[in-house]
Amino acid sequence: MITLKKHYTEAIKRNPDDPKLYSNRAACYTKLAAFDLGLKDCEVCCKLDPKFIKGWIRKGKILQGMQQHAKALTAYQKALELDPSNAEAVDGYRACSTQLNSNPEEVRKRAMADPDVQAILRDPAMRCILDQMQQDPHALQDHLKNPEIAAKIQKLLESGLIAIH
Repeated sequence: MITLKKHYTEAIKRNPDDPKLYSNRAACYTKLAAFDLGLKDCEVCCKLDPKFIKGWIRKGKILQGMQQHAKALTAYQKALELDPSNAEAVDGYRACSTQLNSNPEEVRKRAMADPDVQAILRDPAMRCILDQMQQDPHALQDHLKNPEIAAKIQKLLESGLIAIH
């Protein structure tokens, strides 16, 4: 595996714009349990080619291995946007969803420890939007048109505090 990693590193030096090379090297790092390095390669891979589904799936698996299930869920969601029937993405999404929803109190404690989540929940405008979404689920579509609000809602989704069905 270390030899393979060296070959991918050399290939990346020669062709730094090929997302597959980063994805493959990330797989090597994963086998070596170097999740942080694998995650960096996945991020480069997904940035180079946001439509390369294997990069998103690999990122999801690495984040799962790092016990970051909410972030893994987001990576699997990106993969499912590209191919809703991809079995690896569906399985990863289900596993993360199950893990996140298995202990609601733990989800809440972890989310509330995040300063970004705290700031969103302290924002009176966001509280109004969240209340409105509970009353009228169709209101969500209007709010998602605003990129700033969409980013905050995405953060709450990733934290596991809210879910959209």
